[in-house]
Amino acid sequence: MKIIGYRTLKTAIGAPIAMTIAHQIGLRNYLAAGVITILSIQSTRRQSVEFAAKRVVSSIVAFIIAGVLFNLFGFSEVIFGLFILIFITISSRLNLLEGVVASSVLVTHLMADKSTGINSISNALSLMAIGVGTALFMNLYMPSVEERLIKDKKDIEKIMKEILLEMSVALKEHYISLDLEVMFKDLKEKLDTGARRAEKQRGNYLFTQGENYYVEYMKIRQNQYSVLERMMGHFRRFFMTYDQTLLISDLTKEIALSIEDETVEKKTMDKMKMLRVSFKEMELPKTREEFENRAMLYQFFNDLEYFIALKVEGLE
Repeated sequence: MKIIGYRTLKTAIGAPIAMTIAHQIGLRNYLAAGVITILSIQSTRRQSVEFAAKRVVSSIVAFIIAGVLFNLFGFSEVIFGLFILIFITISSRLNLLEGVVASSVLVTHLMADKSTGINSISNALSLMAIGVGTALFMNLYMPSVEERLIKDKKDIEKIMKEILLEMSVALKEHYISLDLEVMFKDLKEKLDTGARRAEKQRGNYLFTQGENYYVEYMKIRQNQYSVLERMMGHFRRFFMTYDQTLLISDLTKEIALSIEDETVEKKTMDKMKMLRVSFKEMELPKTREEFENRAMLYQFFNDLEYFIALKVEGLE
């Protein structure tokens, strides 16, 4: 069990480093550099760079607004409140809200100096640069979650395989195992965890869009999960067995056993098209009950085909 996370550890190390640097070069209010570091360390490299850029732009906007207001109306608490009103409104419009807190803290330093001169502004910008720069340096190291994603992938495929195998049996025996409900719950949890982990992994790559495999993989499996849920709903109306039922049961088993193989989906789609043609040549239902049951069976087949199509489209 992990007691201290990497982000917490990096924050605890980075904040005093920023304070020390700011102190050593003689900046006033040097402790603020540590606060900015705390605010700037994010969960991924990409987030850190994006937040750093927004905070730098935000501080420039803040100093412009503060400079105009303080020079026109003086350095009072009321004017600071007016600054906050204007600054937050503009930041919201410019999508710079991440920098509001740090920039506002730096503006209070201008109030303490009672100056918007070059020395006060450069001191504040230096604090921002050190705080943000330290955070970016600390975030150069990001632990890879590749191994966990590989395990997530295997776990997801294992559960999907078990669900499809249970469905294959249920088609013939008209009996749904109570274990299926537990399987669906476990699968949902694995998919949610895997999706979050995949997004985190992608966020650690700054200059490439090629690390999206696991993100796309999780999206495909999440869509397939929704199809599996719909397929489960059909079993409430299966109470007869036909030649088509046996064929679809065997096909469901075949899909289950090959779910880890990313090269067989197109072959499976071709086989399903051939089955669909053969179904049309089989004897038609003779009673209303047979018709309804056969219709539900075909709907299950359609969903099974869509389940495979989602993977095929995702691989193209």
